[in-house]
Amino acid sequence: MTGFAAVVLAGGAGRRMGGVDKPTRPVGGTPMRDRVLAAVADATPRIVVGATGSPPSGVRDTREQPPGGGPVAATAAGLALVTEHADPGTTTVALLAADLPLLTTAAVRNLRTVLARSGTADGAVYLDETGRQQWLCGVWRLASLRDALARLAARHDGVLTGTSMRALMAELTVTGVAWGGAGPPPWFDCDTDDDLRRAEEWIR
Repeated sequence: MTGFAAVVLAGGAGRRMGGVDKPTRPVGGTPMRDRVLAAVADATPRIVVGATGSPPSGVRDTREQPPGGGPVAATAAGLALVTEHADPGTTTVALLAADLPLLTTAAVRNLRTVLARSGTADGAVYLDETGRQQWLCGVWRLASLRDALARLAARHDGVLTGTSMRALMAELTVTGVAWGGAGPPPWFDCDTDDDLRRAEEWIR
């Protein structure tokens, strides 16, 4: 597999946690955002989109415009930096939520392998226990994701603010991947304090 980039979406209001900066909440003593970034330590560049304090060394950060514009606008902002800083041969990008504390390097590598072996899919994402695609726990062909964003923007007069991920995903062919590896499910995201406690139990 060739090299890849990584975009971590760390925006959102964290309303179900009382409005805290959710990605900086620790699991196993480490902020969730940093655990996600560690799972893509071999990606170049690594980009965080959203206000989560100073990023770790070697990680670039940016904001969607206007701030709070939603995940599609944040994805576009992240890809703009990928275009600027990625190696010319980079053809894939991991698009990840910042609240995936159980994500691992092996889980990301599995998605990359599935996508590399697929002849037609634009992206590979994990499926949760109900079979639902986890769009922000996936790896994508960079050109396909860029083109999908451009088509979506063209239909909305160039404005992606408030556009749904569902609308973006409708532009793409997605392969769902069931997690069958060792350890807890990498797609598990933490929206509530109960979710954080469950994640802590898994990693003990």
